[in-house]
Amino acid sequence: MAMKLHIEGLADTERLGLLLSGLFRPGICFTLHGPLGAGKSALARAMVSAGCGETGDIPSPTFTLVQTYEMPDSTAVWHMDLYRLKDLNEALALGIEDAFYEAVCLVEWPDRLNGFLPANTVSVEIAFDEASDTARKFIIDGPDALLQQIQKLDIDGFLVAKQH
Repeated sequence: MAMKLHIEGLADTERLGLLLSGLFRPGICFTLHGPLGAGKSALARAMVSAGCGETGDIPSPTFTLVQTYEMPDSTAVWHMDLYRLKDLNEALALGIEDAFYEAVCLVEWPDRLNGFLPANTVSVEIAFDEASDTARKFIIDGPDALLQQIQKLDIDGFLVAKQH
């Protein structure tokens, strides 16, 4: 069952990124949905920082399409921004098919893939919240086993406190 969260601002987004990075292993894909400015890149940066120990600049791959990082165990993390692509063939030319099995993938604008996603995909939908300029509504969905793992990572009750 999907998790519906009310996230207050950047600190909460970073905390959520830390929790989600606990799922990082080869073959896991996170699709990040939402309008421009909703916080997809901020969440991806938080996930990369937590999962890979990156402390420097983590740029959005808007123009490069893909930024790659490495986890301490040498697993690659691909952060993709597919906004500028027109179709699935352009995405396949990037080598994403192999990345879906060998790396952790964070995909902004996944609609460009026309549903071509691995089975172990966690969907994160982000929407603006009318209550505040910095608040967002998140819906996290995916295979039950992965959602259960996310809940097990929530040892301090952060997700429970943010559910609406």
